[in-house]
Amino acid sequence: MNPFQLSIDELEKKARSIRRKIIRLNAGSPAGGHTGADLSQVEIVTALYFRILNCAPDRTADDDRDIYIQSKGHAAGGYYCCLAEAGYFSPDWLPTYQHNDSHLPGHPVRQKTPGVELNTGALGHGLPVAVGMALAAKRDGSAKKVFVLTGDGELAEGSNWEAALVAAHYQLDNLIVINDKNSLQLAGATQDIMKTDPLEDKWKAFGLNVTHCEGNDLSSVVNTLESLKAEGSPNVVIANTVKGAGVSFIAGRPEWHHRVPKGDEVERALKELEDV
Repeated sequence: MNPFQLSIDELEKKARSIRRKIIRLNAGSPAGGHTGADLSQVEIVTALYFRILNCAPDRTADDDRDIYIQSKGHAAGGYYCCLAEAGYFSPDWLPTYQHNDSHLPGHPVRQKTPGVELNTGALGHGLPVAVGMALAAKRDGSAKKVFVLTGDGELAEGSNWEAALVAAHYQLDNLIVINDKNSLQLAGATQDIMKTDPLEDKWKAFGLNVTHCEGNDLSSVVNTLESLKAEGSPNVVIANTVKGAGVSFIAGRPEWHHRVPKGDEVERALKELEDV
């Protein structure tokens, strides 16, 4: 079981703490960062690591632990801040993000960072690997679940849809796909760069169960994840989020895809993220 089992109120405090870490982490990076993508996923990863996932820092070698794959690897900064908050490594590592010889490179690397399950960043590969892990777990008789977080721009990669076919064919009901649907990618709207809607119809056509949640609302995320049923089909949760959520001058702004806060922007953001 999850070692934290936090309440919604406690999860909301964790989410604010993680957001503050994200701002400081990106502000100190010598190689930029993906602030918008880091912030959009906060409630999702907070719910997973502090309530849902059957895993813990002292169980990273446990064959029956749940697996989490950060397929949208460019949002590594937000992922690292969550892992540090959950005790997978010291928060003292966070200021080294993307520095030379850091344990925290610009995209997740299993060999460098405790808690990371898969090297990601080349978009479209997280889900195929998750399908393989879920299939292996089924064949081993393991009760583990495999969770994978994808971006919505990432779903333009055909490898995701090949993986979806395999997942449905093998009835991998131990696989949970969460789509961080913030509707922005690179320099504009996903709708304009590469339209993927209607996503629900697509996933259903490939044989997966589809549920929606408000991805920046912890009650919605938790209630949705805890109500998923294993009924012989993989589950997809379309989490409707806002890129840059939590900071007013970052939220919904495509230029923050690959931008970091500078100067007084840091203090402005941290002021908005104070505990209330």
